[in-house]
Amino acid sequence: AALMRQATYSTVRFGIYEVGRQQLTGDSGKPLPFYQKAGLAITGGFFGGIVGNPSDVVNVRMQADIRRPAAERRCYKHVFDGYQRIAMQEGFSSLMAGAQFNILRGILMTTGQMAVYDQAKQLLLATGYFKDNLTTHFSASVIAGTAATALTMPVDVLKTRMMNAAPGEFKSTSQLWKYTAKVGPAAFFKGFFPAFVRLAPQTILTFVFLEQLRVLFPVR
Repeated sequence: AALMRQATYSTVRFGIYEVGRQQLTGDSGKPLPFYQKAGLAITGGFFGGIVGNPSDVVNVRMQADIRRPAAERRCYKHVFDGYQRIAMQEGFSSLMAGAQFNILRGILMTTGQMAVYDQAKQLLLATGYFKDNLTTHFSASVIAGTAATALTMPVDVLKTRMMNAAPGEFKSTSQLWKYTAKVGPAAFFKGFFPAFVRLAPQTILTFVFLEQLRVLFPVR
């Protein structure tokens, strides 16, 4: 389920951003202004969130099964079994549970990763102390990983609660927001450090490889 989620969610948002960036840059090679980077990130994140949502629902439920009483566990065999059983037992709409959070998360994640990475790299190179090499890619990706974690944590908390909720438990997004807010502002950033530890290495490796792909397979 986690692999399927990445294959759908990340492929769509990275693909839209990268193709759009190179199309707007053209042959000039000039860096895009940040608002254009953010616009591409928002577009990629929006569609990535929609496409990846069914896999995310199954993934979240499979991970949460271990904490449920044995009699209440869903026990999906694999991601496709999860798709089928959710659609047949709860209706197709349940596969899009929490889609608003996934779309928002996709937008914030892509902005924090792609747009912030490109902007951080541009600013580092402009100082004259950095070259377009692994050190710069690493530094910019750490900045991007930190920004992406901070931007997406509140949405991750709300999304996970919505996807794990029983049908009808939360009647609206505002009800879920108020329920979480009662615990205090820190509730929206619960698990920040583990999330950063998970996301930072992923972001670093992603951009190290992406930089090589940009050189080897430029979009024309």
